[in-house]
Amino acid sequence: MPAVNVADWTVLPRVIAAPTQTEDRAPVTVTTAPKGYEGEGFPVRRAFAGVDPSKLDPFIHMDQMGEVEYAPGEPKGTPWHPHRGFETVTYIVDGVFEHQDSHGGGGSITDGDTQWMTAGSGLLHIEAPPEWLVVKGGLFHGLQLWVNLPKADKWLPPHYQDIRSADVGLGSTPDAGALLRVVAGEVDGVKGPGSTHTPMAMVHATVLPGAEMTVPWRTDFNALVYVMSGSGYVGRERRPIESGQLAVLGHGETITVGADQRQDSRHPALEVVLLGGLPIREPIAWAGPFVMNTKAEVMQAFEDFQKGRLGTIPSVPHAEVHGEMLQD
Repeated sequence: MPAVNVADWTVLPRVIAAPTQTEDRAPVTVTTAPKGYEGEGFPVRRAFAGVDPSKLDPFIHMDQMGEVEYAPGEPKGTPWHPHRGFETVTYIVDGVFEHQDSHGGGGSITDGDTQWMTAGSGLLHIEAPPEWLVVKGGLFHGLQLWVNLPKADKWLPPHYQDIRSADVGLGSTPDAGALLRVVAGEVDGVKGPGSTHTPMAMVHATVLPGAEMTVPWRTDFNALVYVMSGSGYVGRERRPIESGQLAVLGHGETITVGADQRQDSRHPALEVVLLGGLPIREPIAWAGPFVMNTKAEVMQAFEDFQKGRLGTIPSVPHAEVHGEMLQD
């Protein structure tokens, strides 16, 4: 797994649950993400399908993109499309994805990089593999998470963050049996670089076979555990969980996740994403690419898009706009 790693996990800061943090978050539900297709036809798993939206707040939607090995000519992306009212977080584990938007943001991400786009008042954007990758083919695997914005922030100007894998906060468990990559938020002093409008935490953890991690978690945050690959358990009751499943956890001060002693040959460890955020608790009106507070605001977003008020597609390639060269 090319996502950021270090040769020796024992040199990293230890993420330790304090002795007073004794209430572990028990799983309330475990659901299996159905498979589907997005954009021009790349495979996804709908991680939040069938889950009570109130348990997800402030998160709205999450797709696991891939894991797929593309043959030459097969890599796919999305066409130009609009967004308003929330943030998209695209985290790439394997492969390369390029982003361009009508507000001037964009770039290329690979192997542990993250693109954090605040759609805010609205824009157009496109996500696609670079041309050289389409020709070559290769492995593609990542996540896209949608984070809601509170009513007061839905009309902010669009903003873009390019988060490189080298900037991600790194920590390990006391026995170095698990590596934690903190993309956003803070876990026991290990901070992620993502700047968020909604208080939240996003962590990608690799748990070695037979290892267990118990990490502190803010009690005012909700808690979600999604398995990208591998098998193991969640909670002190050791409820089984495997690739493509999401556990919604109850109240508590810590999250416990363990990996089965035996993993399949393609995935030597358990790979999980921990998500948590401060619930916004506001009405949600969601249709397609727009997430607002009322139906009237969603209808207005569609009208604004149709009338070109969310921006126009740039007439020259993103690389030329910014004076950059794409990879050969």
